[in-house]
Amino acid sequence: MCSLNMKRIILGLTGSFGSGKTTVARIFRSHGAKIIDADKIAHRLIKPRTKIYKKIIDTFGKDILKKNRAIDRDKLARIVFNNKLLLKRLNRIIHPQVIGVIKGEIKTSPEREIILDAPLLIEAGLEKIADKLIVVTITREKQIKRICKKTGLSRPDILKRINAQISQNVKSRFANFIIDNNGTIEETKKQVMAIRRLLWKN
Repeated sequence: MCSLNMKRIILGLTGSFGSGKTTVARIFRSHGAKIIDADKIAHRLIKPRTKIYKKIIDTFGKDILKKNRAIDRDKLARIVFNNKLLLKRLNRIIHPQVIGVIKGEIKTSPEREIILDAPLLIEAGLEKIADKLIVVTITREKQIKRICKKTGLSRPDILKRINAQISQNVKSRFANFIIDNNGTIEETKKQVMAIRRLLWKN
């Protein structure tokens, strides 16, 4: 782990599904941070004709494809979140490639503050390449309401996705900083600024 007051810092940013970490990442971006979004990288890597795309089709079959031959992420999600073994298989296919891209982006990025936005940051072992870890927390009911509003998923489906991740309490044990995202956006911004002041003091 690196010490404070460094010339460059990599901050791991994680939280349970629907905790609002993307909002937190946007706040950091507004202050000049480089955001590396693990989900966006994964989505890019599963596009047709990539190596990961072929591996996923070999594992899960062509029934998960849309008419345009792209992977139907919603259909794939329904499959893996109902079967922990299949979820592990999918993660074993995707995670190593995503981690490789992340390391490459970190190596070539000129920014002094890099935010590694990854919902499965701890599950994938990515906390090892972060200098400090931020965990975004939220109450279960607010979490479910936000996810339902954003995705339209049913409560049982939401709970399956939440329970497939390491719990909020366990993630918080790894944290150097915890952001309580139960309040207003202004309250969240204040917490982000407090973290930045501590990291970049002097």
